[in-house]
Amino acid sequence: MKTSKTRILIVDDHALIRRGLADLIRYEKDLVVVGEASDGAAAVSAVAEKKPDVVIMDLMMPVMDGVEATRRIRESVPDAKILILTTFGTSADVSRAIAAGASGAIMKDASMEDQLAAIRTVSAGGTVFPPEIARIAQEDPPPEFTQRQMVILESTARGLTNKDIAVMLGISADAVKQHLQAICAKLGAANRAEAVAIALKKHLLKA
Repeated sequence: MKTSKTRILIVDDHALIRRGLADLIRYEKDLVVVGEASDGAAAVSAVAEKKPDVVIMDLMMPVMDGVEATRRIRESVPDAKILILTTFGTSADVSRAIAAGASGAIMKDASMEDQLAAIRTVSAGGTVFPPEIARIAQEDPPPEFTQRQMVILESTARGLTNKDIAVMLGISADAVKQHLQAICAKLGAANRAEAVAIALKKHLLKA
């Protein structure tokens, strides 16, 4: 029978969220918070130092987001158990986190009982995906774009022409066209308009 407490590391850039989770866990006899981190880079270091059993990981953070932090933690600690905590269960973010090795995900507005149950399930080696996230978990991860491709895609969505984008980035219009062709290929789109529509559907762009 397991008698030691499950060691928890809380990672979120909002102090109020971290404090709320710590307060929630404080009264549980089988759980204990061993550390906190406010960004993904700090989380990677904290895992090496604190050796938690479960990492509760926010997705959207400065310096390094939760997806990259999850990937790096799993690379250094292959059996690390990571529970994603998210406000917006978008396919782009959640699918990437799952592909990076997260053991489960739960919404920040879930009940205290559901959050505690998720922590215990992940700690025991299980996976947890509430109904609102389960569908997203089954989706294929969206394509990865270079930083320049992402800028061009966002600019196209705003209605800028190839020439406008070329002037903005200080490159030729032909270079912009080549980038757009690569973007369309990754999205399976026939043209720039369809590429934008697909990107919006996959939550790669803000509507």
